[in-house]
Amino acid sequence: MSPPENPNGGAAAAAPSEPAPPAKPSSSKGKKKDDKKDDDLSEEDLALKEQLELYVVRAQDVDPGVQRLALESMRQEIRSATSSMTSVPKPLKFLRPHYGTLKSYYETMPESELKKYMADILSVLALTMSAEGERESLRYRLLGSEGDIGSWGHEYVRNLAGEISQEFQKRQGDDMPIDELMELVQQIVSFHMKHNAEPEAVDLLMEVEDLDLLVEHVDSTNYKRTCLYLTSSSRFLPSPDDTLALDIAYTIYMKFEDLASALRIALLLDNKSIQYVKQVYTATDDLVLKKQFSYIIARHGLAMEIDDEIAADENDKEMLQEIVNNTKLSEGYLTLARDIEVMEAKSPEDIYKVHLIDGRGASSSLDSARQNLAATFVNAFVNAGFGQDKLMTAPSDSSSSGSSGNWLFKNKEHGKASAAASLGMILLWDTDSGLAQLDKYLHSTDTHVVAGALLGIGVVTCGVKNDCDPALAILMEYVNKDDSNIRIGAILGLGIAYAGSQKDELRVQLSAILGDPQATLEVLVFTAVALGLVFVGSCNEEIAQSIIFFLMERSEAELAEPIIRLLPVALGLLYLGKQESVEATAEVSKTFDEKIRKYCDVTLMSLAYAGTGNVLKVQKLLGICSQHLEKGETHQGPAVLGIALIAMSEELGAEMAVRSLERLLQYGEQNIRRAVPLALGILCISNPKVNVMDTLSRLSHDADADVSMAAIISLGLIGAGTNNARIAGMLRNLSSYYYKEAAHLFCVRIAQGLVHLGKGLLTLSPYHSDRFLLSPMALGGIVTVLHACLDMKSTILGKYHYILYIIVLAMQPRMLLTVDEDLKPLPVPVRVGQAVDVVGQAGRPKTITGFQTHTTPVLLAAGERAELATDKYIPLTSTLEGFVILKKNPEYHEE
Repeated sequence: MSPPENPNGGAAAAAPSEPAPPAKPSSSKGKKKDDKKDDDLSEEDLALKEQLELYVVRAQDVDPGVQRLALESMRQEIRSATSSMTSVPKPLKFLRPHYGTLKSYYETMPESELKKYMADILSVLALTMSAEGERESLRYRLLGSEGDIGSWGHEYVRNLAGEISQEFQKRQGDDMPIDELMELVQQIVSFHMKHNAEPEAVDLLMEVEDLDLLVEHVDSTNYKRTCLYLTSSSRFLPSPDDTLALDIAYTIYMKFEDLASALRIALLLDNKSIQYVKQVYTATDDLVLKKQFSYIIARHGLAMEIDDEIAADENDKEMLQEIVNNTKLSEGYLTLARDIEVMEAKSPEDIYKVHLIDGRGASSSLDSARQNLAATFVNAFVNAGFGQDKLMTAPSDSSSSGSSGNWLFKNKEHGKASAAASLGMILLWDTDSGLAQLDKYLHSTDTHVVAGALLGIGVVTCGVKNDCDPALAILMEYVNKDDSNIRIGAILGLGIAYAGSQKDELRVQLSAILGDPQATLEVLVFTAVALGLVFVGSCNEEIAQSIIFFLMERSEAELAEPIIRLLPVALGLLYLGKQESVEATAEVSKTFDEKIRKYCDVTLMSLAYAGTGNVLKVQKLLGICSQHLEKGETHQGPAVLGIALIAMSEELGAEMAVRSLERLLQYGEQNIRRAVPLALGILCISNPKVNVMDTLSRLSHDADADVSMAAIISLGLIGAGTNNARIAGMLRNLSSYYYKEAAHLFCVRIAQGLVHLGKGLLTLSPYHSDRFLLSPMALGGIVTVLHACLDMKSTILGKYHYILYIIVLAMQPRMLLTVDEDLKPLPVPVRVGQAVDVVGQAGRPKTITGFQTHTTPVLLAAGERAELATDKYIPLTSTLEGFVILKKNPEYHEE
C-alpha cells in the first residue's frame, strides 16, 4: 500500500512537500508566469531543475557515452523520487515540458541498449504526462528493457496494472496475442503479493481472466487475506466469475491446509459440495479435526453419509455420523441454558407481563379458544428445546389447570392440533423423550390431536437425523389415512423432519399422493410444500413436473382458494438459490391459468435468486412493484418479498433494499403495502435494527388491518430470539391498543412468543459462519411461513395456524460452545464484540470492536464475532460459532 500522506515523514527526503502554487499575477503587471514560478523555487529545486534540463540536452547528444551517462543520471533522479507517491515527485514535474522532446527524439534513435534505456524513462514519465487512454506508459514499458518494475515505485506499478487491463480488453476484442502482457502481469502480481497489496493482485488477475496464477504467488503470510478478499468479492461478481473466485480460494486453503475454511467454501459451492467436502475430510488423518468438520456440516444441515473413505474405523465412523446427524445439539443447547441459568419454565403470562400495561386490555382474562391457541404458540416458542413448560409437560397431579390433558382440551378442533404439536417444539431436538411423550397422543380418538402429534413428531426431529429413522417409520403409517387432518399432520411432519435430506422414498410416497384423486385440495397443497422442503434446492425435475401438472389441472374455483398460493412456493423451493436452473420451469409456468401465472412467475424468480444479491433481478422486481394494477392481481406481494430475499445476502444490498421498501410504502398499492412489513422482517430477521423497528412500529398502527398485522408479526421476526426490551415494550402497548381486535391480538401474541424464542437463546437467521453460509432449509422454512402470511386471514388466522411450526426449520441456538477433544464442554475466556469488516485492509487490523470478555458458553447476537482471549488453546476452526473444538497449544507455557 502507498505510504500515508505525511509531508515531514519518509517521503520528505525524496520529494519535499510542494510549495503552494503562487497566486496568479494579474495580467496588468505583464510579468510572465514562468519567471514568477522560477522565483518561487528554492535553491536546491532550481539546481535540480537546471540539472535535469541539462540531462535532457545531453541525452540527445551524438556521443553514446554522454547519452548513457545522462540517461543513467536521469534514471537515478527519478528512481530516488518515485519511491514514494504522496505528491508528484520533483523530477517528474520538472521534466513535464520536455516529455514531447524526448518522445520525438526517441523515435529517431537507432535500435540499441540506449534506446531501451530511454523507453524505460519515457514509460515512467508517461505516468504523469501521457494523455488519458493513450496507455503510453505500458507501450514504452513493453519496448523497454526487462528490468525489475518494482524499483520504479508502487504508483508506477499500479498505473501499469490499470493500463494492462484496458489493453487486455482491446487485444481480446481484436484477437491479438497477449503473451507479452501476461509476462508483465506475472511480474506485477508477484510485486503486489510481496508488498501486501493482495486485493490489487486479485483485481488485476480478474481483469485479465487468469485467476489461477494466484495459487503460485500466495504464501503462508498472505493466503488468509487473499482468500478473504476472494470470498468477499465473489458476492459482487457475475456468474460464472463468482464460483471461479471461490474455487481458487478453496484451492489456496487446501494448499495451506486451512481445512475448516476450505470446508466452508465447499458448502458454499453448492453444485460441487459433496465431492469437495469429501476432499476436505480425506486431506487429513486427524480425527479431532474431522469432528470439527462434522459440526460445521451439521450446523449447515447438509445430509451426508460418513463412508469408509472418510473414517476407516467403525467407532470413529459412528461418532462422526452422530455429530453430522446433529444428535449433540440438544445436549449442547441445554448446557448453554444451564450456564446462563434460564432452565426454569416460563408461562405465557410471564411473557405478556400484563401488570406492566396500564388501563384497558389488562383485565381481559377471557378463556377464549383463540387466546388459548395464542398461548399455545407463545408457550411453544418460549420454551422451545427446553423439554419442560407449564402447560403441556407439567405433571398431571398438580392443580387441575396444570395437566397437559386439560390444556389440550382448552383448545377447539384444529386448535388441539397445534396444542399437541407444541409438545414437539418444547422437546425440540430431543428425539428420544420427544417421541416417547408424543406417543400417547397418537392413540387419541380425536383426529385433531392425532394430527397434531404427528406434526409434533416432525418438529421434534427437525434438523436431527437418526440412522433408524423413527419419524419416517411412524409418519408413513398415517400418510394414507382417510381423515384429511391426520394426513396433513403426517405429511407436514415428514416435510419438517426431513427438510433438505432429499430422501428418495419420500419422493415416491409423496408424489403418489399428488396424483391421488381422492385427496382434498389442502392435503395436496401441503404434500407439495413437504416435497419442496425435503428437496429444497435440489432442482429435482420429476417433482417439479408433478407439481406443475397438478397446478395445470386445477379448476377456476380451486385456483381461487387462498391456500393455493403455497403451490408456487413449493415449486420455487426446489430451485432455492439455484439461479439459472429455474428458467425451464419458469417458461412452463407461463402457460398456467392467468389467475396464478404471474404469481408463479414472480415467486419462482424470487426464490431461485434468493440470497444471491443479484441486482438485475431486484430491479426487475422493483419494476413489477411500480405498476398500478386493477383489483384481484396478487403477484406484487411475492415481488416485494423477493426484493428482500435477493438483497439479504450482503449488508449493503440489505440497506438499499430497506430504502427502496420505504418508497414502496409511500407510493405502492395496497397489496404492496401489505407485503412490505414482511419483507422488512426477512431483511433484518433476528437482527432488530432501530430504523426498521421504528418503521414497523409506525405500520403496526396502520389503518389497513392487513398492513398492521403483517407489521406486528414482523416485529416478532426482527426481534426473534433477542429478548429485545424495546420490541417487547412495543408489543405490550399494542396488546392493550388492540384489546378488542381478536385477530390483531393473536398476531401480537405470536410476535411476543417469537421475540422471546427459546428464552432468547435461539435465532431465526438463515445465515451462519459470520454471515458467510446460507442454510437452504432455514430459508425455505422462513419463506414458506412468510408467503402464508401474505394472506393472514385465511391461513394463520384461519385453520392453518400450524403453518407457523414450519419456522422451526430456521431455529438454531445462537451460541458459541467450546468443547475439548473428547467433546466435553470446556469453559474458556472469549472476547465477544461487533464484527469489523477487515477485507483488503493493510496490516493485521482487529476483527472485532467494543468487545467484552466472557467465559464460554456465550450467546452471539447478530453481527457479533468471538475470538479466544487465551493462548492456552487453539481452535480448530477460524470462525468461532456453534460447537468449536479446542486443542491445547503445545507452545503455551504458564507464567
